[in-house]
Amino acid sequence: MAKIFCVANQKGGVGKTTTTVNLAAGLAKIGQRVLMVDLDPQGNATMGSGVDKRKLELTIYDVLLESATVAEARIRSEKCGYDVLGANRELAGAEVELVDLAHRDQRLKQALGAVTPDYDFILIDCPPSLSMLTLNGLCAAHGVIVPMQCEYFALEGLTDLVNTIKQVHANMNKDLQIIGLLRVMFDPRITLQQQVSDQLKAHFGDKVFNTVIPRNVRLAEAPSYGLPGVIFDPAARGSQAFVEFAAEMVARIQMM
Repeated sequence: MAKIFCVANQKGGVGKTTTTVNLAAGLAKIGQRVLMVDLDPQGNATMGSGVDKRKLELTIYDVLLESATVAEARIRSEKCGYDVLGANRELAGAEVELVDLAHRDQRLKQALGAVTPDYDFILIDCPPSLSMLTLNGLCAAHGVIVPMQCEYFALEGLTDLVNTIKQVHANMNKDLQIIGLLRVMFDPRITLQQQVSDQLKAHFGDKVFNTVIPRNVRLAEAPSYGLPGVIFDPAARGSQAFVEFAAEMVARIQMM
């Protein structure tokens, strides 16, 4: 049965989508069966997985409104080695349409239930805001992976996210927990980043992943080619770090 994880952070621009697609590709590379779910109307994770969001006949939007199943809407990304449940701008309308529906925060959980035997990991790329879409992701997940830059404002955003996760855990999803914090875009030459990294480890202990994703040009270039960095340039430092992170995730799950 698949373990379902949200990649979430209420702060924008911290590398959520980069983390989601590269972790998915890294897990696929080490033999895991992966479904990547794009819950962001921008559809960046879809495009970054080699799938053209403009040509999708069925998306996560159809799944949430129960006009299609996950099995019908998913697409295989042959280049990347994992399945994609894609999104496009249609998804922005789902926010409004879900408001009046029953069990509106459980739609994704119910839909994914049918395909959990098909996968080892299901990764959900959440939008940066705490919206009905993000809530669906958090209600469906066993845990949250939090990518964060080691900067002062990132610590403030983390406090908000931890509070949100506590509320969802208390009221909607008893399984939800923080799986770990992933330090991304890390530059060891910057003293502040080292200090924030040390603070994170002091406060969160083993909730901080050992793997650190370095600031890497090849990772930043990869989306323009419609690929995760792990596939675009496997030799790049950032790509190798994500494959290491994938192995650490598998090890951590086995211990849970």
